[in-house]
Formats: sequence, C-alpha cells, structure tokens
Amino acid sequence: MSFVRAYLRASTTDQDANRAREELVKFASERNVKIASFYAENETGASLKRPELFRLLSDCGAGDVLLVEQIDRLSRLNSDDWNCLKQQIQSKRVKVVSMDLPTSWMMAKTDTDEIQDRILEAVNSMMMDLLATFARKDYEDRRRRQSQGIAKAKSEGKYRGRPEDKIRNAAIRKMLAIGQSWSSIVAATGCSRSTLARLSKLP
Repeated sequence: MSFVRAYLRASTTDQDANRAREELVKFASERNVKIASFYAENETGASLKRPELFRLLSDCGAGDVLLVEQIDRLSRLNSDDWNCLKQQIQSKRVKVVSMDLPTSWMMAKTDTDEIQDRILEAVNSMMMDLLATFARKDYEDRRRRQSQGIAKAKSEGKYRGRPEDKIRNAAIRKMLAIGQSWSSIVAATGCSRSTLARLSKLP
C-alpha cells in the first residue's frame, strides 16, 4: 500500500510553513487520495540541512508520494545538491507530485501500473529539473539584488543593519543570568551562538 506524504516549508521562522496545508488537502481530495502525514519546517530551500524533509524520505516506502505546493518548496538548491537530493528520492522510488507541475498530477494516484509510472517519471524528472533550475536562479537573483541594495545604502550612509530585537535579547540575558545552558537558549530562541557570546559579555 502506498502513502501520500505532504512536505511544507518556509524559509524563516517569521513565515508560516503550514500556510499551504489546506490547499494540499484540497488538491489530494480532488484526486480521491488522502494525505497520510504532514512534514513542516522553517528552513531555507537552498540547503540540504532540512531534517523534516529527510524524515519524510526515511518514512517513505517504494511507490509513496511526496506532495508539495511548488517545486521551490522542495528545492532552491545548487546543481550538485539538487542531484544529491534527486538520487535519494529515486533510490527510495518516491514519486514527487507538485501542484505547480501538471505533468506530475497523474502520479498522485497510487494505483498506476509500472509502464505508466516509468513514462510519467521520465517526463516529470525533466520538468522538475527545469523548475528547480528556475527556483535556484530566482534565489540567486534575489540574493544579488539584496546585496546590491545593501551596498548602495552603505555608500549613501543609510544602512544600519538589522534592528536589535531588544525584547528577545533581554530575555536571553535573563536566561544567561540564571545559568541556563547555551544549547537550551539557542533551542528556545533561535539565536546564534555569536549573539550569545556578545550578550554574555555585556555588563
């Protein structure tokens, strides 16, 4: 028996990774399939450091479906990392279905035959490569525009960097004062160790 597993991702903790959950449920329902489980995380799509995605793949059996809203939720990876992820998906014989990729929709059905699967996988693989390439280009373009904007602001003396989160930092200093471990503070607040080091030195 095959299962449909939905993957949801947002890039930052300020964004809602579960935003597309209802759309995925509706998409699956329209194709008379039910989503067995959801895996959501707030991680950049430009990195392979995504524990929920790999937990999903670990849970998958041959023929299971990995359902996403868009291919860029799955990948904004560079070419080498994308090929690495694809190999892991293919080695598990997982079918990738994306709402923005019509060629993949037939694969949402869990009762297709072997010949049909092979044809769909070939077409789907080519289209996924294209969309993953576009997603990476969009990521790099946005990063470049951001860097250009910062450089321009610096040259004009307008750049002040990210504003300090005073409420969070005050809470972190209280945690440090009572002897809470750095690891637990990082886990609770999402701050970096360099921020902890800086705050720990304040009078």
